[in-house]
Amino acid sequence: MRVVRSLAIGLTLIIAASGCTTSEPSLKEATAELQKDTHLLQEAFKNPLNKLRILQGADKDIPCDKDKFKRVMRATADYERTNEPLANHLERAQTLMENRLARELGYKLEFDSSQNETEDGRFIYGTKENLGIKVTVYVAPESPTWRLHATTPCLSR
Repeated sequence: MRVVRSLAIGLTLIIAASGCTTSEPSLKEATAELQKDTHLLQEAFKNPLNKLRILQGADKDIPCDKDKFKRVMRATADYERTNEPLANHLERAQTLMENRLARELGYKLEFDSSQNETEDGRFIYGTKENLGIKVTVYVAPESPTWRLHATTPCLSR
């Protein structure tokens, strides 16, 4: 009897554990989040001096695997350089974008200290792990300062 009860409890735990695994998000969920991020960027960069341009607004399904699709958002924005050394300008632009991505948009950022003080541009990488959305921002020494590319993973509709 103890063996049967132990097996029943073990089987129940296995079934419960398998039910607790996270499933892949839907394309609809990831798209809604990416479109929300686009809207928040538009709000954050509404100052005309930032010259925000949404080049691709996550509004088209892009085939990427058998019966799967992704959405992509691409944008550029500018951060006017004042009379300061280029390394300082890049540092301020990088920090500003990192803060926006992490605090306002909820991305978990990867930090790469090897880029500190470089004057040929910097990359920022972030992820929304629950939906698999990845963002890459190139912080350029020339205009436009920020070049954003965010994409959902390949997902079923």
